[in-house]
Amino acid sequence: MDVLPLLTLICLTLAADAPLGPGDHVRHLQVDGFDRSYLVHVPPQYDPQKPASVVLAYHGAFNNGTIMVLFSGLNRKADKAGFVVVYPEGTGKGPVLFFNPDRKPRKGWPDDVRFTDKLLDDLATVVNVDPKRVYATGVSNGGMMCYRLAADLSQRIAAIAPVAGTMTFSECKPARPVSIIHFHGTKDQFVPLEGKKGVIIQFRPIDKIMRAWAAIDGCPTTPKLELLPDKANDGTRVTRTTYGPGKEGSEVVLYTIENGGHTWPGRNPGFQFLGKSTQDISANDLIWDFFQRHPMK
Repeated sequence: MDVLPLLTLICLTLAADAPLGPGDHVRHLQVDGFDRSYLVHVPPQYDPQKPASVVLAYHGAFNNGTIMVLFSGLNRKADKAGFVVVYPEGTGKGPVLFFNPDRKPRKGWPDDVRFTDKLLDDLATVVNVDPKRVYATGVSNGGMMCYRLAADLSQRIAAIAPVAGTMTFSECKPARPVSIIHFHGTKDQFVPLEGKKGVIIQFRPIDKIMRAWAAIDGCPTTPKLELLPDKANDGTRVTRTTYGPGKEGSEVVLYTIENGGHTWPGRNPGFQFLGKSTQDISANDLIWDFFQRHPMK
């Protein structure tokens, strides 16, 4: 028997299960017959002896994890703040990938809640994960996925931060209160703030989603409204709407960007057709501050 292929297989297996150090990594796993993968960025100050906070970052439709790295700029924030950021990859063909945010079983559609559950199990074999500090953010289709996780995986996801996304289902009963920070532009042409009926899934109005989750989390029905300073003079203004505190100190916060497009606040999208990206706020700074305040109880 030729021992070289066997030794190669052993080495690859050991490398796949070896603890991850600082830098960028790719992980692969099989879920329900689908070949799935995710990217992991470990910050320079990561100490494997200490449990680390993890932020899952879901890309938009027709995108992938690599594009999400560039679009969000979360690696830079992770390096400053010290959290591990993970970019799950959707399913599709080539670099054109999607997530399934709908709760209705559909033939041929993956169960991305199960994928996330298995991803977290796999990640814990190579990263010292703090189970009370696992969070989810995402843009567009990835933002929709965040709401699906809040509804169906709240026992593992402490808080969520959808950007330019929506919730595609009407009712849910999460196992625990989930704090939410949401960012949305009034000129978003892809996921309109007021909602719309899609061909396959329905985009619910954002204000109704906020009020629904405020009720789920036991927050006061009357929110606090604040018009934030116009720092950048870029043709946008930001209003913050806050419901809370609710059960277990939960909050539901909406940042509405007047004249904002289908963009990540604080980042330059690089594509004019997506609309304006406000520079009055940094989504990454606000998301991380919010996540730090809302670990799982």
